[in-house]
Amino acid sequence: MDEIVRQALAKWPNVPDCYGWLGLDARGQWFMRDDQVQAAGPFAQHKGSLLRHDKLIGFIQRNYEPDARGCWYFQNGPQRVFVELEDTPLICRVSAAGEVSAHTGQTLAVQGVWTDEFGHVYIESRIGLGLVHSQDVIHAAEQIELGHWALKTVQHQELEQRFGFCRSPQAHSR
Repeated sequence: MDEIVRQALAKWPNVPDCYGWLGLDARGQWFMRDDQVQAAGPFAQHKGSLLRHDKLIGFIQRNYEPDARGCWYFQNGPQRVFVELEDTPLICRVSAAGEVSAHTGQTLAVQGVWTDEFGHVYIESRIGLGLVHSQDVIHAAEQIELGHWALKTVQHQELEQRFGFCRSPQAHSR
């Protein structure tokens, strides 16, 4: 967490949480969702405006983590901005050598590899569960074929409960 965020938390400890205004898609892109977009429906169908400002994206990613309920948020100064997820809290990039990193830039140690009934590939790590980016599925498949990763199966609808995360903190806040 950035030092400026720690200072803001100490100065203003009781700022209300924010829900519905930030989303993460299945490609690791961040979206801002104003009132109109939120009223149109859930994040998977109504994403909002793609964030393109590199410094803002970096700030979000450095201050992104889960709470005790498994709801992921961005600590924006003294306020928690909870994130609506299209799929998983992390989006994994896999190199040709089998190195894995999250969309946040963190290096991940693979603890498990899963696939669902739709053919999506997920990586389990100490930090959390991540969907393998669509461009990198070939590299994940190579690691599986080489015997470096053992593939297990899971039903898509079971991901949240099994791996302890929440796709829609906004829905759970009501």
